[in-house]
Formats: sequence, structure tokens, C-alpha cells
Amino acid sequence: KPGEQKHPKEPPSLQCMHLAVVACGDRLEETLIMLKSAVLFSNSRLCFHIFAEDSLKPEFEKKLKEWPSSYTKKFESNFYPITFSVGNAQEWKKLFKPCAAQRLFLPVILKDVDSLLYVDTDVLFLRPIDDIWHLLREFNSTQLAAMAPEHEVPKIGWYSRFARHPFYGPAGLNSGVMLMNLTRIRGAHFKNSLIPGGLTWEEMLYPLYQKYKNYITWGDQDLLNIIFYFNPECLYVFPCQWNYRPDHCMYGSNCRGAEQDGVSILHGNRGVYHDDKQPTFKALYEVIRDFPFEDNLFQSLYYPLQSKFLDTVHTLCGRIPQVFLKQIEKTMKKVYENRVIVYLGANHRY
Repeated sequence: KPGEQKHPKEPPSLQCMHLAVVACGDRLEETLIMLKSAVLFSNSRLCFHIFAEDSLKPEFEKKLKEWPSSYTKKFESNFYPITFSVGNAQEWKKLFKPCAAQRLFLPVILKDVDSLLYVDTDVLFLRPIDDIWHLLREFNSTQLAAMAPEHEVPKIGWYSRFARHPFYGPAGLNSGVMLMNLTRIRGAHFKNSLIPGGLTWEEMLYPLYQKYKNYITWGDQDLLNIIFYFNPECLYVFPCQWNYRPDHCMYGSNCRGAEQDGVSILHGNRGVYHDDKQPTFKALYEVIRDFPFEDNLFQSLYYPLQSKFLDTVHTLCGRIPQVFLKQIEKTMKKVYENRVIVYLGANHRY
């Protein structure tokens, strides 16, 4: 258009996979281990969007700068304060876990970001983020976000048994891993139970919360379930191996995708990284936490993990170690092969 400023397209070498996380309270270490798992395996450049309390920001910056340059060059980090654009900020901040409701406001805050992967702090990547990022290409013309079901078996799921508000599908959604096309979300009008016409994302949030606040248990996750209950055509549902939680193995194995292909993203909710209730989850967290960046992945990560898993075979989750190991082994082989090829290429003249 006449007079309109042109913005050159970002060169492929600078394009980012955008990853957002919200960290408050005692979630510093957990968040750093999540970011570490993302950097260890991913192929493309990462842009971290870290929403944190002011007191945590200096420590985040310090810890990230301590990582080796071979890894710090793979990402850039952006920090944001905890802010809520509508309604009572303190009310939002206390909704469910501290600051968790911040994720609802990402489309409003990150106006220049087209697409984004949001994860909870207690998530670990066992394969490249590139692989879940590519699912954006599978969205049809109406889909603008992707999440996994809260449960695979509705008759024993929480939402199907206890929810007192609308929820998506037969068993609800878990919002710990959420892939979003923010451009589409900002441009959409959503059907709702408030007014006959559609509302924008930002217009909808606070009135929706006010209407259902006495009926919701899981905070922002419940609000997302309500939104997609009224707008099911907007959601792409990805399988359980992209958001694998203790519920998928502690009552018997009920995630077929993980049984076939292995866990892609591990979600250690219920605090299982920090107690002894699910030692298989804790073992994965500790091995990634303790892995020295520059060491050999098989020697210092995979083999210690196998050893730790031997101590968990008495548990329901520990009885299926291949579910946890399959994808991470495949990923490490690729990383190793890529490094060998790069090394041989650099020394080909010899």
C-alpha cells in the first residue's frame, strides 16, 4: 500500500522456533532443566520467551550465560514481567498455581510472534522441538492451537467424572504443552456462552473467568477447556506422547502412541521430579539436570539413565522403560551422527 513501510522477510538462518514458559516461586531450576533439554536436542534456532518474577530474572540470566558457547549460540532469550492486560492482576496471579494464568495472555503480549510453543516448567523434551513445531503445518484452515487430551480413558478421567463446567471432547484437555498460531488467535472471534456474537481472545478472558470462577478447579486449563468446548473446530488434538504424564502409566499403560514410538515430551506434573512417587520420571529429570553439556550423550546421559531405570522396575511406570528410552535413544543417535558428519566434513581435506 502507498506509504506503508516494508518489512523484509526474516532470512531462514535467523528464523526461530519460539518457546514460552512462565516461572514463579521456586520454579527456577525446573525451568532451566526444561530449557536445557530443549537446547540439547533441537536442530533449529530457538527463541525463549521467559515470563518470570523480577527476583528470578538475574538468576536466569546468570545461569544461561554459564552454558557453553556451543549451546548459547543456538538460542536467544527474552524476559518479560508477569502482566495481565484485563481484570484484576492479583486475582489472575493466584489462579491455580502462581502466575500460571499468564499463558492466557501470550497472544496479547507477544504481538510480533506468529507461532509459539508454550510449556509448563515441569516439561522435558526427549526429541527435537523441530518435530512438534512441524505440526503447525498440519493445522487446517480453522485450527489455531494444539493440545493433548487430559486422559485417554474417559471413564477414569478427571473432567468426565468431576468437572462442573464445559470441557473439550470426552475427557478434556491438558494445557501443559500448547502449540499456538498466535496470528490466528489474535484475528479470531470466538463463540462463547456470554453473548450471541463472537468475542476476541482478549475480550473473552475476564468475563469468562468471572462466569465460571466458582466452578473451575484447574485454573487457566479449565478456561481453555471452556473456550474450546464452544470452538472445537479451532483445536488440533495431538497424541499423548507429546504430553506424557504419570497418569499415562501409573494406572497401567494407556498411551498407545508412546508404546509404539516412545515418549516425545515428558510432563512431570504432580511434583514427581522432586519426590519418590514416580522414580522413573525423577530419574529422567536428574540425568538431564546432571549432564555436563560437552560430554558424550550416550556415555553421560543415556547409560546413566538405563542404570537408574533398573531401580524403578518395581513401579508401574518403571516396568515399561522402553517407552521412556525409545525416542531419546533415537534422538541421540541423530545428534551423534550429525556431529560426526560435521566433523568429517570439516576435516575432509585430511
